[in-house]
Amino acid sequence: PRDSVYCLSDQDNELITLEIIHRYVELLDKYFGSVCELDIIFNFEKAYFILDEFLLGGEAQETSKKNVLKAIEQADLLQEVRRLCFLKAFRGQKDFAEQVS
Repeated sequence: PRDSVYCLSDQDNELITLEIIHRYVELLDKYFGSVCELDIIFNFEKAYFILDEFLLGGEAQETSKKNVLKAIEQADLLQEVRRLCFLKAFRGQKDFAEQVS
């Protein structure tokens, strides 16, 4: 990404660092579909989660875009199931409160 600052130590390989940045942008592009700054601004948590799935301790933990995107899909699905369970429980409490009154 342009207008960004990255710090490297003398032992870091600059080409690998550029490849990691490139791979992260590819992952964002695949997930958001032609990613732009607004995608990252309004979905910061998701962009950070994608980075967290990709890197561990500053090193690439998974190099396969397919595997990273699969893990993100699974996390999205889990989040949606939790949201639906919460809504169902909330509605159940509301219905119960209406029955009691």
